[in-house]
Parts: sequence; C-alpha cells; structure tokens
Amino acid sequence: MRRRDKRDEYKRDPDLLKGVDKIDYKDAELLKKFMTDRGKILGRRLLGTTAQQQRQIKRAIRRARVVGLIR
Repeated sequence: MRRRDKRDEYKRDPDLLKGVDKIDYKDAELLKKFMTDRGKILGRRLLGTTAQQQRQIKRAIRRARVVGLIR
C-alpha cells in the first residue's frame, strides 16, 4: 500500500510571493492563500516558503484575525 503525498492536495502557486515586498495584515486576499478553508495556517512544506517568510505570514494572519479581517 502506497502512502498518498499530502502536498498533492495543496499544490500552491510557486510564484505566490513574487512581487510581494512585505506581507501586510491588511491584505486579506493574500493571507487567505496561506490558509485552509477551515482557517488553519498551512505549513512551510506545503507552501514552499522560507522560515522568515513563514514567520511573517504567521504574524500577519494572527494580526488580521485580531482585527477581524479574516476568520
């Protein structure tokens, strides 16, 4: 029996962060691309981001949740 690769489920656009200088909490549409439909933050392996980018994404999503821009 072969294990199914979880990454196939979330194939994200590899150029998702190209042209984005800073990840801002006010850009809700961009932040939703880094979340599941249930509101969980996707991991680095699924997104293909660096550790620094992932920290910025995490911080921005949490701030947007507090302000009420995303759920």
